[in-house]
Amino acid sequence: MSHRPFPGRRSVLRGSLAASAALTLPTALAAAPAFALSGRPRADWGVQTGDVTHDSGLVWVRSDRPARMVVETSATESFRNARRWHGPLLGPGSDFTGTTRLRGLPSGEQIHYRVLLADPHDPRRTGEPVTGTFRTASEKRSKGVKFVWSGDLAGQGWGINESIGGYRIFDAMARTDPDFFLCSGDNIYADGPIAASATLPDGSVYRNVTTEEKAHVATTLADYRGNFRYNLLDKALRRFNAQVPSIIQWDDHEVRNNWYPGEVIGSGTPYPAGTKLDDLAVRARRAFSEYFPISSISGRPDGRIYRVVNHGPLLDVFVLDMRTYRNANSADDQTTDPVGILGREQLEWLKRELSKSRAVWKVIANDMPLGLVVPDATEGRANIEAVAQGDPGVPLGRELQFAELLRFIKHRRITGTVWLTADVHHTSAQHYDPSRAAFKDFEPFWEFVSGPLNAGAFPASALDGTFGPDRVFVKAPTTANVSPAEGYQFFGEVDIDGDSGELTVRLREYDGTVLFTQTLQPGRVGQ
Repeated sequence: MSHRPFPGRRSVLRGSLAASAALTLPTALAAAPAFALSGRPRADWGVQTGDVTHDSGLVWVRSDRPARMVVETSATESFRNARRWHGPLLGPGSDFTGTTRLRGLPSGEQIHYRVLLADPHDPRRTGEPVTGTFRTASEKRSKGVKFVWSGDLAGQGWGINESIGGYRIFDAMARTDPDFFLCSGDNIYADGPIAASATLPDGSVYRNVTTEEKAHVATTLADYRGNFRYNLLDKALRRFNAQVPSIIQWDDHEVRNNWYPGEVIGSGTPYPAGTKLDDLAVRARRAFSEYFPISSISGRPDGRIYRVVNHGPLLDVFVLDMRTYRNANSADDQTTDPVGILGREQLEWLKRELSKSRAVWKVIANDMPLGLVVPDATEGRANIEAVAQGDPGVPLGRELQFAELLRFIKHRRITGTVWLTADVHHTSAQHYDPSRAAFKDFEPFWEFVSGPLNAGAFPASALDGTFGPDRVFVKAPTTANVSPAEGYQFFGEVDIDGDSGELTVRLREYDGTVLFTQTLQPGRVGQ
């Protein structure tokens, strides 16, 4: 595949916030409120692209004031013969963010784009263009596909620490020259305040960039928006966004740890007693829809997050939402469970789309693992947060949905399924095999775990034997909440060869070091 040059750093102004941590700020943040600013609109938060296919993609930007979004695309950096796309009017209703859909793009090509922000009262007055680039998916199998995935950003109080390079993992991911980045959820930690500093076990100090919105748990729409803006303060992330498209899903920390629909908070710390999580989720979902370019949700706070993104003949990515439609967290040992963690409608959608897919590889992006036990001790209850509950016997609770799905994949002879996830803050590879399982009506498959991007790292989760997992590889700390300064930050890489069709997974550390490699063969129901 063609090499994509690494973009240079954008100019920024030095500034500071309420805390003692030093910080490089987009210029708009160091200035007066948006409506008091003079001059032309600015796009200091960078640009993003998302859900890129062989002929389409979404471009995102945020302005510092009301502006009309305009996108120009070209085959070259000189922008000769540029094509122009007129986008939305950006205003306070969307926190000055907006997304423009590009259609009719050439397949398998490098697309250069620039975003212009025009004064809504005088279209001739535009701000300085902000540029980016991405590759469209190729309709030719021979070009191959490469992407990276991970999750969990700014968690457990570990935020942007400029002394270690900020979110340095994004520079390492960019160096692999991926076609896109799959983020497996926990894009923010709305329930995790970030203090100016924390003392590490060796006595050194971890210093965070801080903001007003990250000084407390998020409860208002402004709080949630501020959480998404916080991450965009990081220079490495903004560089990455300008050159690598994303496929984004969400999990619990976009709202609150381990949340489920209908949950009401019983204790009064740090949330008021009686807080309805559904109310918080509405605000969080709106901010999520404003700050990411997602094809099914763009411009619609009530839009669907689960979707399939087609990336040419080699790959379809099935993006699940294991949060919005789940039942309440419980002991998860019921013998019938019609709702489960996906909900019936999403499960049937997934089965239909898997059956329709003609891609060589079908990556199932599950934001929570299948066979790793993830407990929910929120407010002292010993419940289950994910799918597995630790009983190695026949499927119970949420496992019943996945038994149904795995049986469906086997009997429909659906080839090339691979499961990718994050959530548990360590990296591992699990091979599931019916010969080791209590439930046997499925074909063997692999699930790969990565993350965190920049959050606390935790010891390896226990395995549940219902689907016969064997942990072939794991790297995790032995103590809880290890900081990003101490390592244990991970991402995964998937490389599909255009000639052989082989899919190779590499589990990598934050600096790009390869820890584990597994190559899978195409055209098989199980392996």
